[in-house]
Amino acid sequence: MNDLSRKKFLQYTASAGVAVLFSSLESFAMGKDDKKLKVAVIGCGSVSGSYIPKLLTSDLIEIVSLCDIKYDRALERNKTFNVSAKTYPNIDEMLKGEPFDMMITLTDMQVHEGLNRKAIMAGKHVWSEKPMANSYVVGKELLNLARSKKLRLWGAPAVVNSPQFEFMSKKLQSGELGRISSAHGQYGHTGPTWSAFFYEKGGGSMPDLGVYNMATLTGLLGPAKSVMAMLSIVTPERTVDDKGKIKVEAEDNAHLLLEHDNNIISHVMCGFNFYDRFGHQAKDQKLHSIQIYGSEGNMRLIGYDWETNGVAFDTVKTNGEEQLACTDKGGYEWREGAKVVGESMLKGVEPRINVEHALHVLEIIEAARRSQETGMRIKLQSKFPWPMV
Repeated sequence: MNDLSRKKFLQYTASAGVAVLFSSLESFAMGKDDKKLKVAVIGCGSVSGSYIPKLLTSDLIEIVSLCDIKYDRALERNKTFNVSAKTYPNIDEMLKGEPFDMMITLTDMQVHEGLNRKAIMAGKHVWSEKPMANSYVVGKELLNLARSKKLRLWGAPAVVNSPQFEFMSKKLQSGELGRISSAHGQYGHTGPTWSAFFYEKGGGSMPDLGVYNMATLTGLLGPAKSVMAMLSIVTPERTVDDKGKIKVEAEDNAHLLLEHDNNIISHVMCGFNFYDRFGHQAKDQKLHSIQIYGSEGNMRLIGYDWETNGVAFDTVKTNGEEQLACTDKGGYEWREGAKVVGESMLKGVEPRINVEHALHVLEIIEAARRSQETGMRIKLQSKFPWPMV
């Protein structure tokens, strides 16, 4: 299940701040007479084409505002998906316009931080596409600001919601794989062509692609204690739709080593130079994108962690014979995060998605960049409630 009971969630963490937020979530749910969460979507580019239809499937959520600095895109989404929302050319006008409860941030990643801060200051809950801020320190500031106002802040991705993640987590906790030593995650393609922001400062393959594997591996193995990384720019120039030929400023090739508790080491590789015949459409992907190695068995996620297709494993108990399990997505979709957390607010339950987990991944990305600059292992300070299942 994607939702946790109050009792189980509070067993996960002794954080008074989280307990207070949970109480505010329950108060919000009880105070909603019409039982509809009113949301505003800011950023009506490519990702909104997946988010908006998913939001519209919910009986508990109503999209009341659409906003984009390229105003025609907000108009187009409103018409294409028959949303019947108010439309705005900037966040300031949107915040002064139609009242809403939660903002969903789908803009260029470099401006998430400023937009999220404005929304929280205006008393709005926030679901943000990754990353929620440009640095871990500021991300933590945003969380503290939200908590001070009894608001909720969440960050993508939603990979921990998949039934495959749940299956793998329970398999690890059962001890069937023996003593875990190593794990690997990978995700890459030849790079987006529709916008320059992926390659500009503050962009890069880690916050766009590697973030999924970082979330999955830390979600399965626990918080990372330290990071070592090597990053590079393989393709120094790109041609993109919005700006033509540009200079690439952010890493398009990244390899990270993560140290977890119990001497476990995991590895993430991601980049914008990986040929993949499936491209962005990974429905039929058979790649083992997440691999876990133990003394009595191994386990492999089939497909990408944002587009899961099953789990393969072989153990001492299976006499080394590969077993295929959990091939049903169970309705999980990578775009479901905003819908899940929005509905959780009205139901008064805590979703599995956790903001401190998203902040931990953000700190990993920052640490990887410092490791590349210094050639050193970088220790991490952040943690999150674990295990997640």
